[in-house]
Amino acid sequence: MRIVSLIPSGTEIVALLGAADRLVGRSHECDHPPEITAAPALTSQNTHYDPASGVDAKAIDSQVAQATESGRSLYTIDEQQLAQLEPDLIITQNLCSVCSIDLDSVRRVAERIPSKPRVLTLNPQSVEDILDDIYRVGDAIGMGEQAMHQVVSLRQRMDRAEEHINPYDDGPVCGFMEWTDPIYIAGHWNVQLIERAGARHPLNEAVAKPGSGAAVGPQQAERIAGHSIAVPSEIFAATNPRYLVIAPCGLTLKQAIHETNQLYKAHEWFRQLPAVREGRVAVVDGNQMFNRPGPRVVDALEFMVAFINDRPHLIPENFPFERWTPEAQDS
Repeated sequence: MRIVSLIPSGTEIVALLGAADRLVGRSHECDHPPEITAAPALTSQNTHYDPASGVDAKAIDSQVAQATESGRSLYTIDEQQLAQLEPDLIITQNLCSVCSIDLDSVRRVAERIPSKPRVLTLNPQSVEDILDDIYRVGDAIGMGEQAMHQVVSLRQRMDRAEEHINPYDDGPVCGFMEWTDPIYIAGHWNVQLIERAGARHPLNEAVAKPGSGAAVGPQQAERIAGHSIAVPSEIFAATNPRYLVIAPCGLTLKQAIHETNQLYKAHEWFRQLPAVREGRVAVVDGNQMFNRPGPRVVDALEFMVAFINDRPHLIPENFPFERWTPEAQDS
């Protein structure tokens, strides 16, 4: 089978199942694990981030808004090269047109390819959906048994991490920025990660599915959250987060640190947050973690449990983050 994955999470699932050698094409964002970068990148983005030129989070948000309003795609795809690869399967998504190339564009291209590839669409909105996607990809590429073993292993890691928290205690407030200007707070699975790590996310809480009762303790899978939402800075500050995670979607760790420094320099409300004053701010590579609904969501859970519960030994090796303090700012 010849596989093209146009989303990083799909690519990581393919590699997790031991099928990286079947990957003949990928998106420009697919960069993990390293061996998959041998496959050609078939997409490119039409927005750009360059701190040296003064382009910042607000400017990127403006670029995205202008493109959306005008109907322009945020991404391009090399249709000719894709056709030459003759894929049997194309993995894409329908969750966020800002994060990856949109489903309609992929379908239009796929219909014109002589090999008539199947298009597998992933649309996870919860931790459990992410694990289910591993089964879906496994079934699509004939590796269902491998998918089962991998999901069992991931669930075991989740269980071990959650042994360190009390699921019946509301815990402290944890602020989570998926974007910094404007502020977009956690949505979907990231809210679940916060709550399963023993903290609260009051501006966008997970709620129990209809008919599932309180859905607490062992029934946490029955609690789901909506998409990420923009909130005014004064509302965000009013939650008085004791912990703060800054993981802007699509930005590297260096870029995320730059944006965090800008917040501190420009805004008194940010400087007065309890998490900032008390040194409980974690800046994370949002391009790699939290915003990719793939197998490393378990790494993200382990990190959140470690960060909120002072269990540093739980942080996965090479997890891309930095404990940020005002003293650690760049000049």
